[in-house]
Amino acid sequence: MLIRTPRGWEIPERDATPEHLVFGRRAALKAAGLGAATIAAPAFAADLPAAERNARYPAGREVTAEKDATTYNNYYEFGTDKGISRPAQKLPLQPWTMRVDGLVDQPRDFGVEDLLKAMPLEERLYRLRCVEAWSMVVPWTGFPLSALLAQVGPKPEARYVRFETASLPAVMPGLRQSWYPWPYIEGCTIEEAMNELSFMVVGAYGKPLPPQNGGPIRFHQPWKYGFKAGKSLVKVTLTAERPKSFWEAIQPSEYGFWANVNPSVSHPRWSQASERVLGSGERIPTQLFNGYGEWVAGLYTSLQKERLWA
Repeated sequence: MLIRTPRGWEIPERDATPEHLVFGRRAALKAAGLGAATIAAPAFAADLPAAERNARYPAGREVTAEKDATTYNNYYEFGTDKGISRPAQKLPLQPWTMRVDGLVDQPRDFGVEDLLKAMPLEERLYRLRCVEAWSMVVPWTGFPLSALLAQVGPKPEARYVRFETASLPAVMPGLRQSWYPWPYIEGCTIEEAMNELSFMVVGAYGKPLPPQNGGPIRFHQPWKYGFKAGKSLVKVTLTAERPKSFWEAIQPSEYGFWANVNPSVSHPRWSQASERVLGSGERIPTQLFNGYGEWVAGLYTSLQKERLWA
């Protein structure tokens, strides 16, 4: 008899968020420049290419419903409340170019449509755990960050990867809050970037990624708190210097560079021991590294003096 022992990060697929709760209508496209009126149209000229689900990454929970994940969003460039899905539709997703530069052999500009054709697209069921203690599971379509970096050739002295989110005042009213250190910056080490879980996301549920969820292209590392994922990326820079992230710059006493998920280390203002499942409202225990420790714990064995969890 075959006896299968579940891995630490696996959870039943019945606990993942259903598709009909994750995405609203597709984004409006630019009609006559960023400051002009927009028209309702598909985010891309063509549908997202079909991508096979990678069975190596079962989430172990039901997929979060589409309308829940697309109407409950953190994206401060559009506003500080969760209801930014409608204003986010003004973000023009086509054409979109992301530059990869810094300590690389071949700095390049990548059009998102070109990435859709050139990169090894796959679907992964990943959990997302917000530092605010809510969570969801989404079938993201994308490709490993390592595949993108292979296109530019990181130099040996590259130690960190810096992610920069778009800053478009004409369609992002949140940028008027000048006390924030715009543009939104995030970062990770080159070792974290090359880990197989590090994922560049271009879609979800077989559809192009909508703007409120970080479309047309975002970054996701499922073992870290969600704020570590840069949305609507315009630049990825390899550097020898550790980047200071958006939240680290604002509240260094609450948010650090690493921000790995740990239920035993509370946020200064709330517990991280459990999380509210988006959609059902059920509270479930949070897992160390969000359940992905088998894949990533080894990245941190020599960093005992670092503040890894906040």
